[in-house]
Amino acid sequence: MTALNLTPSGPSTFILVGIPGLEAAHAWISIPLATCYMIGLLGNFTLLFVVGKGQTLHKPMYVLICMLAFTDIATSTSVMPKALCIFWFNLKEITLGGCLTQTFFLHAVSVMQSAVLMTMAFDRYVAICNPLRYTTILTNARIAKLGLVGLTRAVLFMLPLPLLLSRLPFCANRLIPHTYCEHMAVAKISCGDTTVNRVYGLAIAIVILGFDLMLVALSYGLIARAILRISSKEAHQKALNTCTAHICVMLLSCSLFLFSTITHRFGQGISPHIHIILAILHFLVPPMLNPIIYGVKTKELRGEVGKYICRM
Repeated sequence: MTALNLTPSGPSTFILVGIPGLEAAHAWISIPLATCYMIGLLGNFTLLFVVGKGQTLHKPMYVLICMLAFTDIATSTSVMPKALCIFWFNLKEITLGGCLTQTFFLHAVSVMQSAVLMTMAFDRYVAICNPLRYTTILTNARIAKLGLVGLTRAVLFMLPLPLLLSRLPFCANRLIPHTYCEHMAVAKISCGDTTVNRVYGLAIAIVILGFDLMLVALSYGLIARAILRISSKEAHQKALNTCTAHICVMLLSCSLFLFSTITHRFGQGISPHIHIILAILHFLVPPMLNPIIYGVKTKELRGEVGKYICRM
């Protein structure tokens, strides 16, 4: 069997199967998925528009919300357009360059989103534990620098993924049992040794997610200690309300990610289509619900959205 060496001089294509076992239902499955995608785009673009137009919202907290909205848009858009092309038009082929680009982009955006959520936890910590110095510690310029650091980290850590895939030989099997080019889904169809890919992918997930979650846990541990020291019930409630939206977003993002990752790596007895549907929902549900959570839980943002709705 002749191996296919994936190099720039040897153009090749892969076939994205979609959701194995549910090909006949692709059109029906696409309806709720497309609906979630459109709601997510509408909500996040609305959030960006409202914050951009509202002068009173040009604060670090809302800059971070906008950064989260950008990553939400990028996350769902890195997956859904190609998935819908598969579901609606049976366009399953993807070039080598397209596959490697999608792999890098969707993983880098996920890492960037993790950095934004970590920074938001630090923002809440400063707002509650050191409110008098909030405006001097967290300025818009400093938030922008933290965002740049997060972006640099995402690029540096995720750039090896497509490079590791490009060195693998692929034999006759070009079928990727997925709706997008996820790193391990592509590596698994290789006829070569994928040990480096598996070790690097798992190590990066543990290191990055573990580091970010540790800092988030530390921030909320200090926040909890500060709240417990507050004697006034009103101040106590206000401090809790300050964190509610971010806690909801964190729980939503982490629970879906962890559940999807655990079932993908350790749930061999679970049907493949369950793995893939969970993976897609991980990229769709948080971007759809995050704007709603912040719109409902953030009074200033809710007020600005109400003003624009009343003008229509």
